[in-house]
Amino acid sequence: MGAVPASAPRGTAPLRVVARVHLMPPQHNAGAEHMLVSMLRPLVERGHDVSVWLSRYGKEREVYEYRGIQVVPLEARLDFPTAVRQADVLIAHLECVPHTTALARGYGKPVVVICHNTHRPTFRDMAAGGTALAVYNSRWMEREAELFFAEYPQAVRPGAELIVRPPVFAGEYATKPGKAITLINCNPEKGGRVLEKLARRMPDQQFLAVRGAYGEQVLPDLPNVEVVDHVDGANMREQVYARTRVLLMPSSYESWGRAGVEALASGIPVVAHPTPGLCESLGEAGVFVDRSDVDGYEAVLRKLLQPGEYRLASKRAKARSAELDPAADLAAWCDAVESLP
Repeated sequence: MGAVPASAPRGTAPLRVVARVHLMPPQHNAGAEHMLVSMLRPLVERGHDVSVWLSRYGKEREVYEYRGIQVVPLEARLDFPTAVRQADVLIAHLECVPHTTALARGYGKPVVVICHNTHRPTFRDMAAGGTALAVYNSRWMEREAELFFAEYPQAVRPGAELIVRPPVFAGEYATKPGKAITLINCNPEKGGRVLEKLARRMPDQQFLAVRGAYGEQVLPDLPNVEVVDHVDGANMREQVYARTRVLLMPSSYESWGRAGVEALASGIPVVAHPTPGLCESLGEAGVFVDRSDVDGYEAVLRKLLQPGEYRLASKRAKARSAELDPAADLAAWCDAVESLP
């Protein structure tokens, strides 16, 4: 698996951990869902019974397993309240937080809320009452949460709070970089139009446009742009990073930027808009250019075409990847979950 906690539950029986989320891989591949998967896998490794119950209709009709995790589609028509009654710990994120925390209060179960962004509904739903553990994906999100509680003193603070940076097991992504300039999720807010402008300006350069899990997709019909269909996270190394020389992340908002950290594992430089999340995740390895400055993006990309410049940027990327080893975060996460019942 990669960097995972080595210890087993400390003299306790395995826990029944039940997560409620809207969608899951392999049909839906977004940073929030792959962060959740990366956090649930070490719980499975520690011997706990982990299941994820979906709240939206999708393509699957039967219960399936994804990386050791049992996934229960809504179409399976199984009884989620029964799973809640039998659970030791509940987990929720995004749109599923309000009804999951309500069920947790009703059945007297501890609930973990994973916060993936700093938008006001995230903190409002987490602070509605009953949250045993809030997980923030970055230091800046933790600071934003502090500002929320200062502004709304009537909000109910969670019983405990923890930072878990979206875990990336570098060994599962590391490969030899390819030749293309790549954008993952080509919706306008992620930088789809920036990719299109750069591809027009650099007709001799190969670009990859990877269709995202959500949002309108800007997929240029240009001879130097290859459109890659929606990719399961388990296949990103072969289908995306092995073909990528530089990753673009001109996003208007990123609370962290998991794709960038995945790219760092292969020494792939990341050219990004300086959102607080990307500045924290990429650190000194990031090359930051304002998303409105297409001239700046072009200049940086042309500079990275020079072998010496690329080697230096690639060395910084690999160093940052090593700094982000998730073992300590995941050990603290597993310990926190095991302390809840």
